[in-house]
Amino acid sequence: MSSPCHTSALLLVFMAVAVAGAEQSEERSCDVIGDESSESQMERALLKKLEPLSHMRFNVTVDKGKTENYVYQFRVCREVNSTSHDYGGLVQTDRQNGKTTVIGRINETQVFNGSDWIMLIYKGGDSYGTHCSGEKRRAVIMISCKRGVTASSFSIISEEREKEQECFYLFEMDSSVACPAENSRLSVGSILLITFASLIAVYIIGGFLYQRLVVGAKGMEQFPHFAFWQDLGNLVADGCDFVCRSKPRNAPAAYRGVGDDQLGEESEERDDHLLPM
Repeated sequence: MSSPCHTSALLLVFMAVAVAGAEQSEERSCDVIGDESSESQMERALLKKLEPLSHMRFNVTVDKGKTENYVYQFRVCREVNSTSHDYGGLVQTDRQNGKTTVIGRINETQVFNGSDWIMLIYKGGDSYGTHCSGEKRRAVIMISCKRGVTASSFSIISEEREKEQECFYLFEMDSSVACPAENSRLSVGSILLITFASLIAVYIIGGFLYQRLVVGAKGMEQFPHFAFWQDLGNLVADGCDFVCRSKPRNAPAAYRGVGDDQLGEESEERDDHLLPM
């Protein structure tokens, strides 16, 4: 009886280890500040909109000699180092001594947006030393719209740490996820053009079928109102001919030939001197 119990205990241990390993392997995502019930639909929608960037890593180096020589690592709604379990979404590493500082954590996230930008804020970073009254650091990432680009141009803009409170690190990057949905509605001109083309097609096809099947016309007579369009074409051609000619049709010729009228007058003049005196 002890053998089956021992086997069951081992199975339970293996299952517990497997579940724990699965939970650890699953990466944590952004948790908006406040209770889950208080999260707005807008915040959930923005976090879902940023999801395509979650598998990417971004780095930027700041090198100002011996005073500042840092590497900033950033991930969108994911931990930079998932093995440390520190929720660090944006981490600063000192290249001189290897010290790591968490600038902002994904479990204290805020997200806002505008017409063509999304602002992601990580709060709850490591505390300042002598700056900003020792408050916790926070990172502000401004994601601007740039169509056709998944993500690019990640850079640090400034670090506001000379204040008593509300200090922050400001970063920016470009991404198409911050772009508004393109308006696919047709313009008024396009609608009118499509309507006009549809009416023309219905007129030609319907008229052709009527002339052929009902009237029994053949050849060009099958075209609806053929005589009208033929006359209209002639009228248009005459109008263009009248407007576009540079010289009137009845303009006198540049030279005069010998006509019958001239010959007749000269013959009469010749006969006059032959009459008897």
